Amino acid sequence: MQYMIIERFHAGKEKAMYRRFAEKGRMLPEGVSYINSWINELITVGYQLMESESVEALQEWIDKWKNLVEFEVVQVISSEQAKEKVFKNE
Repeated sequence: MQYMIIERFHAGKEKAMYRRFAEKGRMLPEGVSYINSWINELITVGYQLMESESVEALQEWIDKWKNLVEFEVVQVISSEQAKEKVFKNE
Protein backbone atom coordinates (compact mmCIF):
# COMPACT_ATOMS: atom_id res chain seq x y z
CA MET A 1 0.00 0.00 0.00
CA GLN A 2 1.16 3.52 -0.71
CA TYR A 3 0.65 6.49 1.57
CA MET A 4 1.03 10.23 1.19
CA ILE A 5 2.43 11.44 4.48
CA ILE A 6 1.77 15.12 5.18
CA GLU A 7 4.20 16.36 7.79
CA ARG A 8 3.72 19.62 9.65
CA PHE A 9 7.01 20.49 11.31
CA HIS A 10 6.83 21.70 14.90
CA ALA A 11 7.80 25.37 15.02
CA GLY A 12 11.46 25.85 15.80
CA LYS A 13 12.26 22.12 15.45
CA GLU A 14 13.43 22.15 11.83
CA LYS A 15 17.15 22.06 12.70
CA ALA A 16 16.61 19.26 15.22
CA MET A 17 14.69 17.31 12.59
CA TYR A 18 17.44 17.65 9.96
CA ARG A 19 20.15 16.87 12.54
CA ARG A 20 18.37 13.65 13.55
CA PHE A 21 18.00 12.73 9.89
CA ALA A 22 21.72 13.37 9.29
CA GLU A 23 22.67 11.23 12.30
CA LYS A 24 20.16 8.38 12.02
CA GLY A 25 18.65 8.50 8.52
CA ARG A 26 14.93 7.90 8.05
CA MET A 27 14.85 5.10 10.65
CA LEU A 28 12.43 3.05 8.56
CA PRO A 29 11.29 -0.22 10.09
CA GLU A 30 11.20 -3.41 8.04
CA GLY A 31 8.33 -3.33 5.57
CA VAL A 32 8.34 0.46 5.07
CA SER A 33 9.93 2.04 1.98
CA TYR A 34 10.58 5.66 1.12
CA ILE A 35 9.65 6.62 -2.46
CA ASN A 36 10.07 10.41 -2.69
CA SER A 37 9.50 13.64 -0.78
CA TRP A 38 8.90 17.35 -1.23
CA ILE A 39 9.02 20.29 1.19
CA ASN A 40 7.19 23.62 0.86
CA GLU A 41 9.40 26.68 0.43
CA LEU A 42 8.73 27.91 3.97
CA ILE A 43 10.09 24.58 5.29
CA THR A 44 7.01 24.08 7.44
CA VAL A 45 5.26 21.23 5.62
CA GLY A 46 6.68 18.10 4.03
CA TYR A 47 5.06 15.53 1.75
CA GLN A 48 6.45 12.01 1.60
CA LEU A 49 5.28 9.18 -0.58
CA MET A 50 5.86 5.94 1.31
CA GLU A 51 5.05 2.30 0.79
CA SER A 52 4.22 0.04 3.70
CA GLU A 53 3.09 -3.51 4.22
CA SER A 54 0.94 -2.36 7.14
CA VAL A 55 -0.32 0.74 8.91
CA GLU A 56 1.30 -0.62 12.09
CA ALA A 57 4.76 -0.58 10.49
CA LEU A 58 4.14 2.96 9.27
CA GLN A 59 3.07 3.99 12.79
CA GLU A 60 6.32 2.54 14.16
CA TRP A 61 8.21 4.95 11.89
CA ILE A 62 5.95 7.89 12.85
CA ASP A 63 6.56 7.21 16.55
CA LYS A 64 10.28 7.90 16.03
CA TRP A 65 9.57 11.39 14.67
CA LYS A 66 6.35 12.57 16.34
CA ASN A 67 8.18 14.75 18.89
CA LEU A 68 9.35 16.93 15.96
CA VAL A 69 6.59 16.50 13.38
CA GLU A 70 2.79 16.19 13.27
CA PHE A 71 1.67 13.55 10.75
CA GLU A 72 -1.36 13.08 8.54
CA VAL A 73 -1.47 9.73 6.71
CA VAL A 74 -3.51 9.32 3.51
CA GLN A 75 -3.66 5.99 1.68
CA VAL A 76 -3.31 6.69 -2.06
CA ILE A 77 -3.58 4.87 -5.37
CA SER A 78 -2.16 5.88 -8.74
CA SER A 79 -4.21 7.83 -11.27
CA GLU A 80 -4.28 4.74 -13.49
CA GLN A 81 -5.62 2.61 -10.62
CA ALA A 82 -8.28 5.24 -9.93
CA LYS A 83 -9.35 5.23 -13.58
CA GLU A 84 -9.58 1.42 -13.57
CA LYS A 85 -11.66 1.56 -10.39
CA VAL A 86 -14.06 4.13 -11.86
CA PHE A 87 -14.64 2.13 -15.04
CA LYS A 88 -14.49 -1.34 -13.43
CA ASN A 89 -18.10 -2.36 -14.18
CA GLU A 90 -18.38 -0.98 -17.73
